[in-house]
Amino acid sequence: MTVILVLVTFLTFIVLDYFLNRKKAFAISPVAKPIAAAPGFAADYIGGFHTPQHVSYHPGHTWLVQERKNVVRIGADEFAAALAGRIEKIEMPKPGQWVRQGQKILSLYRNGERTEMVSPTEGEVMAMNPEVAGNPALLRSDPYGKGWLLTINVPDEENTTRNLIPKSLVHDWMRLAVDRLYSHQPMLAGAAAADGGRPAEDLLAEVPGSNWKQTTAEFFLTA
Repeated sequence: MTVILVLVTFLTFIVLDYFLNRKKAFAISPVAKPIAAAPGFAADYIGGFHTPQHVSYHPGHTWLVQERKNVVRIGADEFAAALAGRIEKIEMPKPGQWVRQGQKILSLYRNGERTEMVSPTEGEVMAMNPEVAGNPALLRSDPYGKGWLLTINVPDEENTTRNLIPKSLVHDWMRLAVDRLYSHQPMLAGAAAADGGRPAEDLLAEVPGSNWKQTTAEFFLTA
């Protein structure tokens, strides 16, 4: 019952925030409108950001997908990867470490600053992706493929869905995140549209004076 109440409260804040900021976002930045998706892939793009339907999302913009019974793979969604931009290093928990849903487990470094991301599930880390550890650019170039981060053993599979975004609400949740970002940083609407409706490789680098650590922490739920 507690979990249900938390989820209902979270979704209530999403709806309220959406309606409070929607008009503001478009009034401040007329170009912050729904961005055209690539032909044939409309269902997987929200506001220009790739949001595939086959993965499940945590409110902190990490994702998971079930590989096999009791084993999930996790990563950062494209919205998070675009905000993080050209990171220089990723720190991840080592195999054998137990992580909890909502716990800070990922550290992303850039220009001497660090931002963190939370786990979308609870369980024991089985492996981390050595390719993305050696080449952090993969997180941005292929967040749902070669840029995956960890595999986790989840003894209680109920934990793979607890507090994740319901599939029916993913579109509204991501749309709200995009609108919130543009209402705070109107210049980013143009940056996201710089490549035919797709987000720029490094969104916050497009805005002089933007606070990378503060903005990422807000959306990654680590502030």
